Parts: sequence; C-alpha cells; structure tokens
Amino acid sequence: MAELNLRRQVDDCQPYIAGETEAAVLKKYNLKSVVKLGSNENPYGPYTNARAAMKESLKYVNRYPEDDYVNLIAAIATQNGLTSKNVALGGGAGNVIETTSRLFLDEGDEVLIAKPTYRLYREVSLLMGAKVKAVPVKADFTYDFAAFKAAITPKTKMIWLCNPNNPTGAINAPQEIERFIDEVGDKVWVVVDEAYADFIQAGQRAHLTEKLDQKKLVIIRTFSKYYGLAGARVGYILARSKVISAYDTITEPFCVNRVGLFAARASLLLDQEEAGEIKQKLLKEKKQLSDKLIQLGFEVTSSQSNFIFAKLPNNLSSSETCAELMSHGVIIRECDAWGYPHHVRITVGKETENARLITELKKLLRVKVEEQ
Repeated sequence: MAELNLRRQVDDCQPYIAGETEAAVLKKYNLKSVVKLGSNENPYGPYTNARAAMKESLKYVNRYPEDDYVNLIAAIATQNGLTSKNVALGGGAGNVIETTSRLFLDEGDEVLIAKPTYRLYREVSLLMGAKVKAVPVKADFTYDFAAFKAAITPKTKMIWLCNPNNPTGAINAPQEIERFIDEVGDKVWVVVDEAYADFIQAGQRAHLTEKLDQKKLVIIRTFSKYYGLAGARVGYILARSKVISAYDTITEPFCVNRVGLFAARASLLLDQEEAGEIKQKLLKEKKQLSDKLIQLGFEVTSSQSNFIFAKLPNNLSSSETCAELMSHGVIIRECDAWGYPHHVRITVGKETENARLITELKKLLRVKVEEQ
C-alpha cells in the first residue's frame, strides 16, 4: 500500500476527544432519556430573537452571506468600542484558534500553554511545527505568570491563555492579566481565548480591548457558550487592523454560515437582557450544584464559567465514574486527558438536570462505599 505522505507534524498531534453525544449514549445503553453535562453547552439557548432570526435567514441560504458578514462585524466592533477593521469572523472559536496559529507560527517557533488548558492550542501549534512548552498552574489552578515569564526565550512566539481556563474555570485577578500583557506583550504574541468570559462575575473580568493597538495581543471569542449557539459555529477575533487584514487573507471565505450570522447578530443586538437573566440563573444553579457536590465529598475548584471542575471523593477514578454515570443516562467529562485521573468537569445544566446528576452520584457513591 502506498504511503500517505501526510504533513510530518500530523504524527505529533493527538485527536480532539469530544464529549459523548446524547444519541450515542441513548443507543449504547438502551435508555429513554439522557442528561448531557459534558460539553459546556448552554441548555437555555438559543434565545428568543436569535431563533426568529434563524428562521428568517432560511430565505437567503441560496446566496453567499456577504452583507451579513459586514453587519455582524459592525455590531461586534460597536459593542467593543472598536472599528470593523479590528474584527474578523470564524466558524466557531476552534476555527479561529486554528487560523490564528497558521497566521503567526513558523516551524521552530516556541509556544507557551498552561498545564492544564484547552487541548486544541497544543495540537494547532504542533501542526505548524512549533515547539510547545507547558507551564503548570498554581495549586489553586490560577496561572503562574512568573513561571510564564521565566519560560520565555528568544524563540518564544506566542502564549495561549484561556480566561476562564478550561477545564478548571479558574481566572486570575484582572489586574494580574493586564499587568502580564503589559510586561510581555512587546516581546511575544499573547492570545487570550475568552470563550467563557461573559460568565465572569461583574468586576472580575480583565478589560483588554484597549491594549490591542499597544501590545502584541489577540482576543478570541465565541457565541457558543454565553449565547447558546454552539451548533451555529460562530466565533470571532479582535486584533489590530494589520493582523485582521492578514487573518482575512488566509482564512476561508465565508466560513460562517448565514444562519449562524443571523443568530449571532440578533443575540448581540436584541437578546442581551434574556442572556443576562440566564447567566444569573446558571450562576445560581452553579452555586447550588457546587454546594451539593461538596456535601458529597467533592473538592470543588472556584469557577468563573458555566462548568465545575471537581475532585472526586476517596480518589475515585474519573473514567470509571463517568462511564458508570453514563450507563445511567448522565454525561459528564472525565479529566484523564488533562492529567487529572480523579477529577471531573461538569457543565451546569437546568435545575432538573443537575438534580438528576446528584441523584445518580448519590447512588454511585453509596455503592462504592459498600464495596469498600
């Protein structure tokens, strides 16, 4: 058989492991219902005006969405006090992350990421031939910015920061992040992924957009989480105008579909009040769910996102626990791939979904205690 002759760096990459789907779990275990709390989706989206806009968009799906790109970019720019020359779109944050790596990285460059963090940063960097160095987080799972600075060498080209971080939900104080960018942003590109930043409590979010023209800074955001449009695949990048021009040059033309563009613009312009109400509902549910997990013996990390990172009681196995829960119709995320074999990541769902998780956990933990 002939050799595939793939790009050499492909062998260095590892496949992205997505959370289990509801349909697959229903079929595998012959269940009647499934609660999916493993992929950090917003259970309440899409919101009222976004749904109406998506229906309206169907009239125009036979045409390329030129004007819709312009309209959404203008809305994003206005919301952030920028110009349209500071904004570009992508097919979800993942597409933006991949395009950003192609934009900046050459073979032989060094890239810094946290350990743990969102795994796609590593893979897209390796694919471009970069060397990836992981900087461990602190004991409270916040970034160790002193260690990041110490790890910078003349070959360091980029630092990926996820704020809040995935899978932990942890953040640093906004002043720490801002000071770090001020200190290193003249030397290396800092890419801040703010996929979950809209869930950060008031007063605790770093304000970075005013630094875009002063420092080597890029901000990536998505409509998947806060606005509940994960299936619509709309993400965007904020950067200085020359970076945006280069980004638009190398990215796929019209990489966001018209339905997603309509939904995102309606979410941004018309659904802010509803989104804010849902945020407060999810934060309330997160607090209640965290308290119940602590009562069950979990060690819960302080989270500023729509998910919870927690260590299982009695050092139970993450993979075994998640498999057992899945067989009973509850999907949460094991954290072995991040190097935490006794931790799980739990998306905050609706009240009834969270209650079902707690019920199944109580049953599972009772069995484990009896076995011991």
